[in-house]
Amino acid sequence: MHAIKFRLANPGLQPRRTKLEMPGWAGKPAPRTDGSHEYPWHCAPFTEGAQYGIEIFYPYENELHVTKRDGDFIFAGDFGPPPDEDLEWPPFRGFGKEYYTYQLLLDLKVGKEWAVRIEPHPRFYTDPTDSVPIAVPALLRTEWWPMISFVVFKSPAEPMLQILVLPVTADFSLAPMDEEEAAEREMRGRRIHASRPTLAAESTWTSDTNTVFDGTYRHLLRAAKAKAREQ
Repeated sequence: MHAIKFRLANPGLQPRRTKLEMPGWAGKPAPRTDGSHEYPWHCAPFTEGAQYGIEIFYPYENELHVTKRDGDFIFAGDFGPPPDEDLEWPPFRGFGKEYYTYQLLLDLKVGKEWAVRIEPHPRFYTDPTDSVPIAVPALLRTEWWPMISFVVFKSPAEPMLQILVLPVTADFSLAPMDEEEAAEREMRGRRIHASRPTLAAESTWTSDTNTVFDGTYRHLLRAAKAKAREQ
């Protein structure tokens, strides 16, 4: 397991592995049964993707309201005097005409083959109010860059962004499958499709919006994890 070390100037940032909040941004703990409402956590790929990184919380007791007037940002919130004379204060400011920044002051130390990537928090994709901040993607090589400087935020007591730890270089290329490989993948897909009624026999349900779900992917994922543990 790869260890990620951190240091921070404000303990309120609460860095932790991203968790699904139920009830909360991931939905309610409704069972996978006919008549239940569908929620994001019902989708296994989303659940795994949402918990892949590190979530960071807005660390202040004061709310900050960000609006624009005549093309300029208006930051409404009283944060008092700076806690440290070395800090930029207040810790948020406009950045050009379309962006604003927040001085995060969190240092994540990863190995030279790894990098830190800033992403919107998963709750951004589940929020119907369009009020969750959009963290602009950035890839930081923290082996030699010790501070993360600029992110966006919205309100207290809510996670404001997610950090992923990835290989430092996206070392891949795209190439079409050859006929044999494509045929093998096609055959595997057909077998899964043919087995779906059996695999999903006890996990198919219809939500209150008449959307049909089944657990085929979850069954295969569970089997793949079990196989990996045996190796």
